[in-house]
Amino acid sequence: MEAKDRIICAIDVESTELALQRVTQLKDHVGVFKAGLELVTATGTEIFPKMREAGAGRIFYDAKLHDIPNTVAGAMKSVVRLGSWCVTVHATGGSAMLQAAVKAAHETAQSENCSRPLVFAVTVLTSISPGMLMNELFVGKNLSEYVAHLACVAYEAGCDGVIASPHEIEIIRKTVSDPNFLVVTPGVRPAGADKGDQARVMTPAEAIRRGANYLVIGRPILAAPNPAEAAQAIADEISGAL
Repeated sequence: MEAKDRIICAIDVESTELALQRVTQLKDHVGVFKAGLELVTATGTEIFPKMREAGAGRIFYDAKLHDIPNTVAGAMKSVVRLGSWCVTVHATGGSAMLQAAVKAAHETAQSENCSRPLVFAVTVLTSISPGMLMNELFVGKNLSEYVAHLACVAYEAGCDGVIASPHEIEIIRKTVSDPNFLVVTPGVRPAGADKGDQARVMTPAEAIRRGANYLVIGRPILAAPNPAEAAQAIADEISGAL
């Protein structure tokens, strides 16, 4: 896998035109394009085939499914038919919900004779600080331990990996020893970049050295004067850390 293939570019924009412009501009510089809440709410899932036509080889559907098991299973069936490379679910939905999501993904892909999206479980959002976790959400565990626990729940439920802050990569790797279990890290910012609303951040090189498989990066690329050059600089940093 080339260094650029580890970059998941978050296309957090509010129009089809701008999304496709970004895909065309960056298709040779990043490996995956993430379509999340902002883009899909604005454009609908009709954006997926349009992104592929514009050159998006792999699409990360950041759906963050979180509901009762039956509802999530039903939603997963539709997700599979969209042809996305992966989809996210919330680990805090519990093991029954995660198992239902994974089962629906496998069964639908088999019955539809199509590729199965990878199922990634979101642990704790990178905007959540240790203080918020304890004082607002009333989670008594240490943040890192809580993330590691959720990673175990996701692994045992059959998920392909987790979404976690780069600060929790090492404890996840120690807790889940399977090298095929993927760790995808948002909250990645090149040195000197504005961290925005992220509370737990790290540079691309540091995240890769700690064991991240993929890095989710949005604003540092999209807000750069030359997004393609910004993506290439990040790929070069990743390459140096491998």
